[in-house]
Amino acid sequence: MKTTLTLLLFFCISVGIAQSEKEVETAVQNLRTAMLAEDATALKSLTSENLSYGHSAGKIENQDEFLSVFSEGKTDYKIWDITEQEIKFHGKKLAMVRHKVSAEIASNGTTNPLKIGLLMVWVKEKGDWKLLARQAFRLPV
Repeated sequence: MKTTLTLLLFFCISVGIAQSEKEVETAVQNLRTAMLAEDATALKSLTSENLSYGHSAGKIENQDEFLSVFSEGKTDYKIWDITEQEIKFHGKKLAMVRHKVSAEIASNGTTNPLKIGLLMVWVKEKGDWKLLARQAFRLPV
């Protein structure tokens, strides 16, 4: 009986973690898609009002500053390929996502390649996963 209850509890926890991981994976993919489409409305729905968005060159943006890049067409994200993604949870409402990105970004008439690592912190707000913080760092080329 104890073994059955233990196995049942383990199964329920495993299913819950898998569900949450899938939800975060979907949120990350939706963020990527919205960035490539320059969809400021979708990006707003995917980010927290308390967003802290750090670039690899050291610039930090809040939610309004981050969204203006897309709504004003300041930058065109041509390619944003994600590899080596890891998701770890801290409780049920906080997820840390690490991955590497190979990208091409056009700005001021020039397209530049970019290879960065990212650490993102996602928080579950009102039932939806929102990007709370993001910090990029340069990778060796």
